[in-house]
Amino acid sequence: MTPGLQRASTFITQQFQRASAAIRRYPLRAALLLPALLLLYVLLLIPFTPGIGDLRKAKSETPSSLLALDGTVLAEYKRINREWVALDKIAPHVVNALIAIEDRRFFQHHGIDFRRIAGAVLSTLGGDLQGGSTITQQLARNLYPEEIGRAATLTRKIKEAITAVKIEAVYSKNEILETYLNTVPFLYNAFGIEMAARTYFDKSADQLDVLESATLIGMLKGTSYYNPVQNPERSLQRRNLVLAQMAKDGTLDPARLKALVKRPLKLDFSRQVEPLGLAPHVAQHLRKWLIDWADQRDYDIESDGLRVYLTLDANLQKVANQAVSKQLAQLQKLADRRSKAGQQPAVLQAGFLALDPRNGAVRAWVGSGDFAQEQFDHVSQARRQPGSTFKPFVYGAAFMQGFKPTDTFMDQPVAIAIPGSPVWTPSDDTPPSYQPTSLRNGLVYSKNTITAQLMQKVGPASVGQLAQAMGVRQSKLDLVPSLALGTSPVTLIEMVAAYGTIANGGVYRQPYMLLRVEDRHGKLLEQFEPVTEREPAMPRAQALTLVNVMRGVIDEGTGSAIRYRYGIQADVAGKTGTTQDNTDGWFIMMNRQLVAGARVGFNDNSATMGSWGQGARSALPMVGEVFQQAFRKRWLDPDVEFDIPRPRPPPPPEPQQPADPLNDIVNDVMDRIMRQLQQLQQN
Repeated sequence: MTPGLQRASTFITQQFQRASAAIRRYPLRAALLLPALLLLYVLLLIPFTPGIGDLRKAKSETPSSLLALDGTVLAEYKRINREWVALDKIAPHVVNALIAIEDRRFFQHHGIDFRRIAGAVLSTLGGDLQGGSTITQQLARNLYPEEIGRAATLTRKIKEAITAVKIEAVYSKNEILETYLNTVPFLYNAFGIEMAARTYFDKSADQLDVLESATLIGMLKGTSYYNPVQNPERSLQRRNLVLAQMAKDGTLDPARLKALVKRPLKLDFSRQVEPLGLAPHVAQHLRKWLIDWADQRDYDIESDGLRVYLTLDANLQKVANQAVSKQLAQLQKLADRRSKAGQQPAVLQAGFLALDPRNGAVRAWVGSGDFAQEQFDHVSQARRQPGSTFKPFVYGAAFMQGFKPTDTFMDQPVAIAIPGSPVWTPSDDTPPSYQPTSLRNGLVYSKNTITAQLMQKVGPASVGQLAQAMGVRQSKLDLVPSLALGTSPVTLIEMVAAYGTIANGGVYRQPYMLLRVEDRHGKLLEQFEPVTEREPAMPRAQALTLVNVMRGVIDEGTGSAIRYRYGIQADVAGKTGTTQDNTDGWFIMMNRQLVAGARVGFNDNSATMGSWGQGARSALPMVGEVFQQAFRKRWLDPDVEFDIPRPRPPPPPEPQQPADPLNDIVNDVMDRIMRQLQQLQQN
């Protein structure tokens, strides 16, 4: 209760007490004062009830939506799990049952039924506690529980009555019925008659028969007490009472009543899972910003129906969701086999992001395998070591310092002394060849020894500076020699943005998603423009040189499955990444129109994957699937090429490998053998 209302209530209470004392002394004169005091109290309470504007707003409450480029709904900001249905989409039996049991004179009163109130008072005085609230009063209580309250006090009843009269002035009778039926709770996170019909009878509200309608309306006297799932006998008795009232009210043929009351409850119960939409992590990522934006402009994101248009491509988002879900399901089977007997298997997670490198527009965002189970966002929140996907920054810095892809280092064991730390001895999965190896092949075949030697020449500071300029701007980079192999944790969005800089000729574009916000009627409220200022991170010539080298990763190196397994022959470049002990697997691929990256791993950094955890096995299939579908369905132009001639046409595609995860181990061994043979041929 507000201080003003508290003072008014205290004043009126004092006056009632004085009047009571006066009644005892002057009963006839003082009794005339009570109605005046009651009227005064009612007048004082009017400002403390919802205004007409609030009532109009409540009538049209609509959740705000995030929309893709084509208008597809990606997610909604709902206050509760409800789907509003028009009155003509609700079975007439529901309305008849509601009026018969709750408010028989609904169409005759104006919010307050004085005849019913008088009857309720007489019944209560006779020992039978009765309520006198109309449907409109109940609606007032449901819509404004904080303003009106639920305490059994005179103040609450008066505020409820005042609000009911206001509602009758704003709503038609049909609108009151529609609003009431769409706002009442029915347990199990079901709000409104539509969700109740789906929950208890697995059908829509317009399909409810008379028995089902009576059952649901019967719950409203006390949803827990008359819960048909937990208390079927009470629910049955209450249902039959509703049917009897309907017969008495003339909306049910009395001849049918005797047969209907003998019918059992026939529930088809199923808890309703609130739909998450295509991009729940995006909705989570933008929620705080949107709330702040709306608060500054006096909007409510859960009721004002704002329409927020994003850069996301609905088709790519759907394919990305499917690719992540499918690959994680296959990998989880392998992870379960590796878990120790009797031990709960760890759950793999992944993140996926795709953006347009030309302007930074985000096209797809998948924050985890299942938002319902994992709300943590593996795109923007998870910081993990990127492994070899960090190596392009080393080679890019080298090209900027004058190194060429044809320059060579000896493929031999490396020991690097670090002041104050143990000697660093990076190694590769394959034994050293003791042959000169070009920088191109060092990146194509992801040679740690070659990259480490190059890092010594280039310097960690130059590499860190380039990585930050290209897009790794939120995570702190440790400027040590091992940075060359991706030992500093970063986010997926930073890495994909940095690869976007490579694809965009060395010009960084800040990732963005917001396009515009409209009201529920389509009126533009605010337009958002991407950052158009050019931020050169590296010279165009060196960026294209890096692209040309990274083409080799796909054509013949660690990412060659893109060619022979997914049949992609378009001009693409990329890099795989695998951290120590196969803790995390990464893969990022790019063409002129799209850059996409994925990371796979356990939430627990100490949990490791098997050989199938390498980036080429764990993360590559997600990216490969999305690009394959995008080219096949012409969402991307397969004929677009980077502005540097391709060195040679890619090899023809071989038949795709079966999707059975057991083949991953065999494929891994074969890939290693092929890479060793190709490396020997190059050397």
